Amino acid sequence: MKRLAAAFALGVGLTTPALAETWDMPTPYGDATFHTVNIRQFADDVKAATNGALEINVHSAGSLFPHGEIKNAVRSRQVPIGEFFLSTLSNEDLAFGIDSQPFLATSYDDAARLWAAQKPVITELLAEQGLMPLFSVPWPPQGLYTNGEIPDVEALAGLRFRAYNAALEEFATLARAAPVQVEAADIPQAFATGQIQAMITSPSTGANSKAWDFVDTYTAINAWVPKNIVVVNKRAFDALPADVQDAVLKAADEAEARGWEMSKAESEAKIKVMAEHGMTIAQPSEALVAGLKAIGAQMLENWKANASDAAKAILAAYQGQ
Repeated sequence: MKRLAAAFALGVGLTTPALAETWDMPTPYGDATFHTVNIRQFADDVKAATNGALEINVHSAGSLFPHGEIKNAVRSRQVPIGEFFLSTLSNEDLAFGIDSQPFLATSYDDAARLWAAQKPVITELLAEQGLMPLFSVPWPPQGLYTNGEIPDVEALAGLRFRAYNAALEEFATLARAAPVQVEAADIPQAFATGQIQAMITSPSTGANSKAWDFVDTYTAINAWVPKNIVVVNKRAFDALPADVQDAVLKAADEAEARGWEMSKAESEAKIKVMAEHGMTIAQPSEALVAGLKAIGAQMLENWKANASDAAKAILAAYQGQ
């Protein structure tokens, strides 16, 4: 009931601490994850800039809503704001998942250009659901976690492979692996019980889940640079006083810029952590890169065949830059 009260208590005259409003904000990832660290700083910045008129209470690690329910919780105004992994909405429109297409954007510079093309389309699609994006921050480029080095794509065949979105399910299937949906928080248990044997994920998730306890090799394939997104319920945002709205938008811009820099630093730092814990940090063989790129090319053709006009417009804008 507390979260419902916080979500619906949209009054007037909230520019003084005496009439302070609290927004509950669910996020999927734990407190050690740099995304959560960044969001907590965003919340602190909003509180400071509004002199306490708006406080954002961050509920991390899926403690308020499971990851898959966060977007709809914001849409239905159970909470006014939340964070989720953008490409989980690919089943609604492939525009949401273009950043998870293998080998389409594999560096931070490419990812920034892709987000510039993607953001206007995403904004329109979310507006249809009464949502507004505040900021988006990428994960480090995705790497391959296995026991032993993988010489080529054929070596992935038959492995139970962690998937966290539709694109990765398709990738695993094309590699003749067996995709298994596993949330980040459940990775250690999934490996320990044999539910999964390999995964593609960021150095952040790998180090935070102590990947060295269940695999011995990280291969830096830099497959894609996916993003999280923070969205707000538009009605909740519009009900805020104008000065509070401005403060939220300013803090969001700062959080996005800061988050991208945090992601870059995170990638290097967490790869170092994995090496310090005995993991082999490998570069992919030419054969593995060729096989992975072939899968990526096939996936992009499949994506084009099913993409909406809005999604295709993102690809055209990105490739035309």
